[in-house]
Amino acid sequence: MKTFLRVLSYITTALVAAAVTLYLFTGSLSRASKLEQVESLIKACFIGEADMEAAEDAAAEAMVSSLGDRWSYYLNAKDFAAHMEQSENAYVGIGITIAADEEGRGFLVLVVQEGSSAQEAGILPGDIVVSAQNQSAQGLSVSELRDLVRGPEGSTVDIEVLREGQVLPFQVERRQILTPVVSAQLLEGDIGLISIYNFDSRCAQESIAAIEALREQGAAALIFDVRNNPGGYATELVTLLDYLLPEGVLFRSVDYTGKEQVDYSDAAYLDMPIAVVCNQNSYSAAEFFPAAIQEYGAGTVVGTPTCGKGYFQYTFQLSDGSGLGLSVGKYFTPQGKSLAEVGIQPDILVEVDEETDQAIYYGTLAPENDPQIQAAVRALTKSPNA
Repeated sequence: MKTFLRVLSYITTALVAAAVTLYLFTGSLSRASKLEQVESLIKACFIGEADMEAAEDAAAEAMVSSLGDRWSYYLNAKDFAAHMEQSENAYVGIGITIAADEEGRGFLVLVVQEGSSAQEAGILPGDIVVSAQNQSAQGLSVSELRDLVRGPEGSTVDIEVLREGQVLPFQVERRQILTPVVSAQLLEGDIGLISIYNFDSRCAQESIAAIEALREQGAAALIFDVRNNPGGYATELVTLLDYLLPEGVLFRSVDYTGKEQVDYSDAAYLDMPIAVVCNQNSYSAAEFFPAAIQEYGAGTVVGTPTCGKGYFQYTFQLSDGSGLGLSVGKYFTPQGKSLAEVGIQPDILVEVDEETDQAIYYGTLAPENDPQIQAAVRALTKSPNA
């Protein structure tokens, strides 16, 4: 009987201690935020294995999603680093563009960038990458192979390629690669075509250089192609517009504090006939560019209505390397119009079928076969049958 009472006493003491501990724990929880409470309970009580990093990523993504704003976003540390790298139009790699091989052997090398370490090593367009860092490329996604190939600047990567039935090994140095922002060519009729891929770093510099080069080649008019352009930095947009347009307001913005900023152009401008080609995948700065050209009467806008993005985002890096892109203000055209949910309405509407739209997106449609480019050519030459 005494033994039983002693055991009962021990059990009662343990239960009381547990109750006191739970009370103190729940009491401390009541002073924390809801997310902190959930995290603490998972860490303290969850019977399984919890990946708290993944849980925090999911919670942050859900919080941003709950805002109902399609332009705000959360990126985990890995994706945020890639996002920031992309915004600089530069990356550390070997300088090849790849696509999945149709026969499933690996990845077809489409382009070897001029002056890249891949070119110096001897890798050629048409080679099939079959392994990287001693790991087979079969079954990998493009992003997985990219992660194997990329790494710290100055380090090397081991690549094997299939060429004419032979597997050839290469050791290639990883270097900083500058991604072209602009391409340019002179079309028939002395019309310069400038394709702007984004408005991130170096956009204005490369665009202005392309314009000057085309003028030296005899260009008498210009077409700017901003189709499928995701936008970028307002500073790049304003610098390019300042070069193109006469004195006046170029761009307006109002941030979350109510502070308004107005950017102006000086009196110097480019006195040339201009057309801008845009489409439904022209976002942000790629919409405000044709908007300014249109409102100044400086050129003709051709294509399809743009996306209608009227908000701008600040990008915040969080303590763990992840990032938050948050809509913090509104953009307006020179005349003070918002493009939110409206976009730019082209002066000349030219719709294309899905197959043509895909060819434009992948850059496989020659200008002479591009209905929207040809409509811009006709607008500049004033010839209905050009």
